[in-house]
Amino acid sequence: MLRELLVFLKNPTYRTDENRDFKYRAGVFFQLLGLSLAVSFILGWLIGGIQVIFDLDFGKHAVDDFFERYSLLLVLLGAVMVAPVLEELIFRAPLSLFKQKRTFPLIFYAFTLTFGFYHITNFEMRQTTILLAPVLVAPQLIVGAILGYIRIRFGLVWAIALHACYNLILVVPVLLFKTLDIPVE
Repeated sequence: MLRELLVFLKNPTYRTDENRDFKYRAGVFFQLLGLSLAVSFILGWLIGGIQVIFDLDFGKHAVDDFFERYSLLLVLLGAVMVAPVLEELIFRAPLSLFKQKRTFPLIFYAFTLTFGFYHITNFEMRQTTILLAPVLVAPQLIVGAILGYIRIRFGLVWAIALHACYNLILVVPVLLFKTLDIPVE
């Protein structure tokens, strides 16, 4: 699966996977979910290390604002249902409009980069944030490419599901800490 993903990312083509077996697709789905989470945890750890080593301040993260403004249930629904549906409709659904184009790889990466850099809005706009934007959104760039891959191979519903599960796994621990009033810092 990883080899297929890397081959796809070298030269994205709009080619759906003809194997419609649910068990097969679920297996690929969970491998991609695991890969997405592993990449995000590793990059998050590295970004946190860079932040500590160089004493950088990226300001308040948007997630903190959501927790302050909205109930935990609304945060959960927003992260697990609303954001995946909206973001997949905006950043991956349009890919089907370009499937016959020679420029598909360019379009694929344009949407992937836009998705990734859109997430810089999660940070306060400071000079440090802007200079380190590629590093700060690296997890979203890579996960965006993985979401694009599953969207092309299996369809939009699979991309929404992967996005929702990914967000669920990342948000639930934070919700638990907030519910138990444990500092997350």
